[in-house]
Amino acid sequence: MRHIISTTILLTLLTAAGCRNYLDEQLLGTYSDGTFYQNEAQAVLAINAAYTPLTFSSDRNRLWVFGDVASDDAAKGGDPGDQADIGLVDNFQIFPSNGVIESQWGELYEGIARCNQVLARVPKISNITPAVQTRILGEARFLRALYYFYLVNIYGPVPLLLETKNADQLQIPQSPVNIIYEQGIEPDLQEAIKNLPASHTGGNIGRATKGAATALLAKAYLFQQKWQQAATTAGQVQALGNYALLPVYSQNFSQDAKNSAEAIFSVQHLTAQVPFTGNRLNQWFAPRPGENGYFFNVPTQNFVDEFEKTSAGVVDPRLDYTVGRAGRLWVNGEAFDPSWSPTGYLNKKHVQPLAEVSVATKGDGNLNYVTLRYAEVLLIQAEALNELGRTAEALPLLNQVRRRARESYLNDRSLSATPAVPPGLLPNVANVSQSALREAIRHERRVELGFEFHRYFDVMRYGRDYAQAALRDKPQFRYETTRYFPIPQSERDTNKALRF
Repeated sequence: MRHIISTTILLTLLTAAGCRNYLDEQLLGTYSDGTFYQNEAQAVLAINAAYTPLTFSSDRNRLWVFGDVASDDAAKGGDPGDQADIGLVDNFQIFPSNGVIESQWGELYEGIARCNQVLARVPKISNITPAVQTRILGEARFLRALYYFYLVNIYGPVPLLLETKNADQLQIPQSPVNIIYEQGIEPDLQEAIKNLPASHTGGNIGRATKGAATALLAKAYLFQQKWQQAATTAGQVQALGNYALLPVYSQNFSQDAKNSAEAIFSVQHLTAQVPFTGNRLNQWFAPRPGENGYFFNVPTQNFVDEFEKTSAGVVDPRLDYTVGRAGRLWVNGEAFDPSWSPTGYLNKKHVQPLAEVSVATKGDGNLNYVTLRYAEVLLIQAEALNELGRTAEALPLLNQVRRRARESYLNDRSLSATPAVPPGLLPNVANVSQSALREAIRHERRVELGFEFHRYFDVMRYGRDYAQAALRDKPQFRYETTRYFPIPQSERDTNKALRF
């Protein structure tokens, strides 16, 4: 998608971000604050730049640390002592000065500040096509909602900024999580749904769509336990008719299937671009021998053990699509060596073969990060319906996801030369109680969405008992005090209205 390439060009033109006293600075670079936002081209550049904090083209976006490493799915990996702040998050020995805590906060509020600038200034531009203006405002609202969704799930109560502010207006206390959802995230997404198109073509592919805003709204409702709204809204995503499960699960993590029918919203990356727009996760998660990788974010035995097996020992194919392990081939086709990882496993979803990205350019990957995909929407609706007591309606949705997983055997010749589903593999779930289906859906989310940076947030929303059991190997974890990560020290020093 070409708009991401344009994004980094504008970085020096934009106001710095966060709840800090530099939000009122003049734009730097070619344009001053008074000469930018004058025409359609500049409005497009501005919204392009609002996408940039989502990318993994720099090391500042550490969503994987919070979503995976903090959870029971992953350990830090890497060499002992390397990236020590990630290890502290893994062990819940976390202080406000932690570098990961600082950088993630900064990136998310940077995105919010850019969205606020777009929402304040683009409506005043007269030299712009009305449809483009409407679309840009919808994109800004979708992105701002996504940034706040990450903020409330990582940090809990945070300052809610829905407009640009001067330095003397930035002493802002946290808003409760429910207020951020109800006054920020939900209204933004409802407005985005009205303003965004159902799809894009050409160079606009990858921008937020009506389906992306609807899917995120369904997820926001789910996280608040607004079960009826979640079920209805997830159903609206399906009713659009634009999305479908891919025949083979692993296609979701292939450069050949980028922006597929299953990808509702993806963070775009392109390799070999100037300015740089590649995906650095390709190097962060790869093994060191032969690939110059850093081998971070490694699967735990607990995660591996979650995958179902038949009585004959045939495992859910999603395990080997997700995890490198002994006795199987790595992404390049060589035998996996468990000594490459401190746990004996590596995650594969964000690592490309050397045939696609060489050792010399290892940190310049081409894979998108799929933020929202159709399989998750099916599971959102299944969970919401089950919590409403409509278990019979939830079952077919869950079973769609399971069927695709087992039928990878029919469509992937690397699994079997003879297209046939092994007997007893991932059978349909049927005739279970509400509580049993609840556990089945939670299991399915874990294996279906593993290493897509969702697990920790799921563990926390399932409640204290589930979280304490899941993280029992992390003795420093206490649901009441460490569910949310601390607001960074730099923000505490600047914003005296914060409550801790």
